[in-house]
Amino acid sequence: MQKPKKFDRNLIVVGGGAAGLVTAYISAAIKAKVTLIEAGKMGGDCLNTGCVPSKALIMCARQAHRARCAGEFGVVLHEPTINFPQVMQHIRESIKTIEPNDSVERYNELGVEVLKGTAELIDPWTVKTQLNSGGEKTLTARAIVLATGAEPSVPPFPGLDQVNYLTSDTLWERFSQLKTPPHRLVLLGGGAIGCELAQAMARLGSEVVLVERSDTILLELDADVSAAVAEALTLDGVKILTDHEAVEFEGVPDREGGILIVENKGDRVKLEFDEVILALGRKAKVTDEGLENLDLLDNGRLKLDGYLRTRYPHILAAGDVAGPYQFTHMASHQAWYAAVNALFGDIKKFAVDYSLVPSAVFVDPEVATVGLSEKTASEQGVNYEITRYDIEHLDRAIVDGARRGFVKVLTVPGKDKILGVSIVGENAAELIAEFILAMKHGLGLNKILSTIHIYPTMSEANKFVAGNWKRAHAPAAILRFLEVFNRWRRN
Repeated sequence: MQKPKKFDRNLIVVGGGAAGLVTAYISAAIKAKVTLIEAGKMGGDCLNTGCVPSKALIMCARQAHRARCAGEFGVVLHEPTINFPQVMQHIRESIKTIEPNDSVERYNELGVEVLKGTAELIDPWTVKTQLNSGGEKTLTARAIVLATGAEPSVPPFPGLDQVNYLTSDTLWERFSQLKTPPHRLVLLGGGAIGCELAQAMARLGSEVVLVERSDTILLELDADVSAAVAEALTLDGVKILTDHEAVEFEGVPDREGGILIVENKGDRVKLEFDEVILALGRKAKVTDEGLENLDLLDNGRLKLDGYLRTRYPHILAAGDVAGPYQFTHMASHQAWYAAVNALFGDIKKFAVDYSLVPSAVFVDPEVATVGLSEKTASEQGVNYEITRYDIEHLDRAIVDGARRGFVKVLTVPGKDKILGVSIVGENAAELIAEFILAMKHGLGLNKILSTIHIYPTMSEANKFVAGNWKRAHAPAAILRFLEVFNRWRRN
């Protein structure tokens, strides 16, 4: 393949989700000539079918839950009426309000050329775009960043074609057609998406069954964390079936819905549903871009080095298509490395820093983690100590009726260096930011303990867990000396 003597663009970015948008933004900001290609809606999954709509749904469900619990505070309310079309309208309005930040118009103003259409790599330097408006446009670029995202995994279950199953991508359109929440809802998959949707829909009035083939939901988290989530979901009416393997689906003549057959220790159970959602993870989108012809794939995934480069150093990837973490904040994090390595990698390149990757599950109470968990520390053979503070003792949690949860910190034995943190509690995804900052800059629990935290706030839990560590590591010899010294001073 012949490399062009000159190029139309410094950079072509394929995909207008978080990774693609940030890559294009950074590149344009440093005066590179950039073209961004997106066939669908700008903003990608996060804006249109993922983070934004799901969190809007969760907030609606939380209002229903608060109304039911208001009696605990002396405010007695009737069982809330769920106006499901209005719930879906709130979701659409949320997307609409955020949408201009990711729009074609904004990125044009930032200096990015945006092409709406499907992209195909003709050779390592040439991208052909079939424009949505008709016709095509072919451009060459010195570097290319693939940010094509991911899509729901849909295993070939027997009978799946007999039911109108939903995924995290398609459920929003279906729910927009409903007058009321689904009466019987089955969620297949006990990961973050499954747990969040299960709790939200149960709070909105659906009878929810959550099916997970492993022996616990949220398998990647520590046992005490996943157990806390399971308890919360159960209290909200979700029926959790762990150790249950989905076997097949059956359609039901003359009506919507169907039957899911699951198996547990040889016994089969039929679960009837009006709607079923498959939340079984997401896989990288690597089809239709010409990647196979350039030998960029290995078992359906992009082969990348630590600098996000493919076998062609000027073709890189970022975001969900790159992995290994499918978070919007990770997509934005990788985008900086993709942009810099694409434009300047032949002069100076940077390996992606995966040392601190925070994550959250937006159930109630929330879950947030960063660094090592007990599980990963044990797997890696890392020695650690655990310090824990139970949020039920926190003044603000008591007055807010938000006493469920805990802060758990892993430290180097005998030292205050933080190895990892898990928080279960109200606004856990906000509380953990202090620990992320501390770990990023090498600050230990002593520094957190010596920092003033406003009273009464949930953030005091961070200070109190540091206090628990300090008490456990009080210098016994010095304290004995001080006891004798103070006795002498009294006399």
